[in-house]
Order: sequence, then C-alpha cells, then structure tokens
Amino acid sequence: MKKRILALVLLGTMLMTVTTGCGKDTLPQEQQLVVQVGPDPETIDPALNRTGDGANIIMHVFEGLLTYDENEELQPGCAELPEVSDDGLTWTFRIKEGLKWSDGSELNAHDFVYSWRRVCDPKVGSPYAYTVLGMVKGYEEAIKGNLDALRVTAKDDNTLVVELSRPCVYFGSLTTIVALCPVQEETVTANQENWAVNVDTYVSNGAFKITEWVPGSHITVGKNEYYQHTKDVKLDSIKFVLMEDSNASYSAYQSGQVDFIRSIPTEEIPGLSENPEFHIDELIGTYYLSVNTSKEEFTDPRVRRALSLAIDREYVAETIMQGTYTAAYNFMGEGWVDMDGTSFMENANGGKTYISKDHEENLTEAKKLLAEAGYPNGEGFPAIQYITNDTGYHITVAEYLQQAWKELGLTVTIGTMEWADFTGRRQSGDFQIARNGWSGDYTDPSNQLELFYSENSNNDGQVKHKEFDAVIEKAQKSIDAKERSEALHKAEDIVMEEMLCIPIAYYNDYWLQKEYVKNVWHSPRGLWNFTFAEITK
Repeated sequence: MKKRILALVLLGTMLMTVTTGCGKDTLPQEQQLVVQVGPDPETIDPALNRTGDGANIIMHVFEGLLTYDENEELQPGCAELPEVSDDGLTWTFRIKEGLKWSDGSELNAHDFVYSWRRVCDPKVGSPYAYTVLGMVKGYEEAIKGNLDALRVTAKDDNTLVVELSRPCVYFGSLTTIVALCPVQEETVTANQENWAVNVDTYVSNGAFKITEWVPGSHITVGKNEYYQHTKDVKLDSIKFVLMEDSNASYSAYQSGQVDFIRSIPTEEIPGLSENPEFHIDELIGTYYLSVNTSKEEFTDPRVRRALSLAIDREYVAETIMQGTYTAAYNFMGEGWVDMDGTSFMENANGGKTYISKDHEENLTEAKKLLAEAGYPNGEGFPAIQYITNDTGYHITVAEYLQQAWKELGLTVTIGTMEWADFTGRRQSGDFQIARNGWSGDYTDPSNQLELFYSENSNNDGQVKHKEFDAVIEKAQKSIDAKERSEALHKAEDIVMEEMLCIPIAYYNDYWLQKEYVKNVWHSPRGLWNFTFAEITK
C-alpha cells in the first residue's frame, strides 16, 4: 500500500452568523468551515452522482451501511460490519437501532431496499448501477424494470440481507459509495423531479443537512441533530462555495473568505512548494483520454496507439502539470491491490511498463502506425475535436495535445465548456476524443478496469470488445484468487494493446488549507472528510 503524504493538521473556518434556507437564525458564534471542492455539482442525488465534487458534498449529508475511517479501514456506518456466508454469496447487515432521517423520522432496513432498487431503476438511470449492484442476484431483471427481482431484502426493520450471484470480496467497500446511500422513499416519490434540488425536500441521514443552496454561489450544510454521532461533530456548518475558476478560488483563499481550496492557478504552484498550507497526496486513479471507439476514424487500434505514442507523458506530468501528477505508462497505477495483497501495478506486464519512456522512439513508432493504418503523415484523416472542461491544467494539456498530434500531421481543434455541459456531453458519447479520469472508489482493480466493460454506464468511450468483456466476466465469476488476478491483468493487457483509452498521468490531489482546523483527512479515493473537523482558531 502506498504511503500517505497528508499530515492531518489543517483546515479552517470563519466565525459568523448566517441565515438558513428555512429562515431560522443560527447560533451567534457559529463555527462555519468554508471550503471549495468544485463548481456547481452536476447532481447531488446519490443515485445519479458520478463525480468527485458531487461525492464530496453528498458524503457529508448522507451515510451508507459502512464507512471508511482516516486509515482507510472499513467501519460501521448505518450498520455493523457484515456477516458473510462461507461461500461469500450472502451478506447480512445489522442496521443500528434508533437511526433517523434529518426530519426526525425513523430510518430502517426497508429504506435501503427501496434505495438500492431505485439505483437499478431504468427510469432513474444511475451511472453506478452496474458497478455497485451488478453482482447482486436479480440485477439483470431489475435493470430492465423488474425491481422486485433484486435480491436485497429486509428480514425485519434491523436486518438487511443481500444475496450475490457471484462472490465479491470487496462488496463491503461498495456499500461506502454514495450511490448506495439511503434516500427517503416518501420524499423522493412525492418529488420525483426536484427532491434533490430543493432544500425543503432534501432529506438526508448524515452528519449534516442542507440548509441553504444558492446555485452558482454556495451550498451550506448545517449540523444534523438526528445524526447518530452528532455529539462528536464540532462544526455548526460547512459552506461549500461553488467555484470553478481557480483564480477566483485562490483570491478568496488569500483574502480569508475561504479556508480550503482544491482549485489552484497552475502558475501559482511553483511558489507554493515550501508553503505549509500547500499539500499533495496520492490518489488511486488515472487521468486519461476517452477515444470514442464508435466513430469510424477511431475503430482501428493502430490509430489509437499512434495518438497515444505521440504524447510525451513525462513532459505533461512534470512540466505542464508541474509535478503534481505522475506520468502514466500503464493504465493501472499505484494503490491498486492484487489478489494476494501485493501491488497490481508491479505485477502487470511482467513488471515492465506497457509504454516505453523513450519519447523519440515512441514518436517514430506512432508515425509508422498511422501510415500502416492508411494515413501517412496524417493525410486523409478527418479533423479531430478534443473536448475538455475549462479549468486547471486541462486547457494547457489540450493545447499540448493539439501540438503533439500536429507532429503526426493531424488537425485538432479544442472544445472547452463548463463542467456540467462537459460531463453530460461525454456521458452521451457526443465527442471524438474527451478528457477523462477515474479516481478509485475502492482498491480492487476491477473498479477501474470495468470502465470499458460494454454494460458499464461509465463506458464513455463506447467500447464494445468481446475479448475484454469475456475476461472481465471471468474475473467477476472466479472464486480462485490466482485465476481472478490473471483475468484482471489480461484485461489491462487488452486495454493497453488495443488502446481502449489513452492514459496520460496518475492522479495526485493538491490543495491549500488554513492551519487552524484539525481532524480533517484526505482519502486516496479523492475525497476530503470534514465531518469531525475541530476549530482551534
């Protein structure tokens, strides 16, 4: 496992009086932590969320069956740690007594049955449905509309039983993902279209509850008095400022309006290296490019490989990204754990990288491959539009790609757009090549490799590859650790041989935070936990 860089000593707040969305005055000396973790989230409906910025908000207002602590170890959430049958197919969760929603009503096992079935509902269209519930018995019928087929049952108010169609040793980790957090059936069914955008109907069960929401400005969450550990919550509220522009967030941080920012202007980073408020921590995840394999111009893997080999990854990571990312020569980076507990990356491809680190050699090969595909010096190849959201390094990387692919004789235009528009277009497959990335929800390699499985809702590149699907299905069904490991490594072999995506760099998170708040931790899954922050200012 990788070493943690984060020192758990920082973060900050401002003492101020605010008015909630319900019109009630808060305590005179409210301890409010002001943070910037992203722009307006695409959604904060747990079932529909597919981004880290949305998850960072949702995790503070909802809680699932299990949760992670600061050491990334599974802990009880709404349930105690599960009982698992000898064959690994039946998981029994004991729901804690006395749990309540933020409106004071009772929360029990039946709420999880409703919520998990909702994730499978084709009318809802959860992008995480396959990832979190694809191994549950009845999933195939449920995803087609027969929700009662999903074998998730409440034996009584405090006993939830989940029956799997195949062993899944990491199923406990899946229950921490926000998609499987419970939502209140009565509220959701009565407000199908807008329950998750209205403060008055956003009933939750986490440490905080939404008290104010001004789109484009901020979302404020106040302490939830009905949360099971509310006595341990020191903050009165957290204000999530919804900023996408890194210059604006940096200015707000410098002026003391914001205590934590994850969006920092790239030109400022070299001067922050010695600043104790600047932090970098590793992630399990990869910054990559989705190539739309359904487009005729990208059906030939030689073209995709040429595009990949033309990229100088070391230059991108060390110069453009100023060392805040790590060059990726495999798809799977550090932090992913093999079946025997060793590093998946170190066991891949015979211990060698899939892509050579010699850029000149790679560029020569790229030109050769493009010519073999019928496009010598790029002749006859259609113009490419590369799309990205308009923040951070993404635009600079896009401009680099434009020049790198120009060396192959290709014409590239850049389409930049705001986050919500960008994610919607990428998910719909309305692009040629798009910036993409994945930060792991759990350390099993299947979490990232299954992105290219044909039935996965996060398969943005529209990949349909029979051999890849077959090895993923073999890994899913296998109860033998060695066999499963071999299948997952074969899956990465195919990703890299066929260039089902183009890996660029491995993620690190970097951010600024004030020095007067303690007990905040960062997860290698790309999340910051502010729940038990303590103000010392």
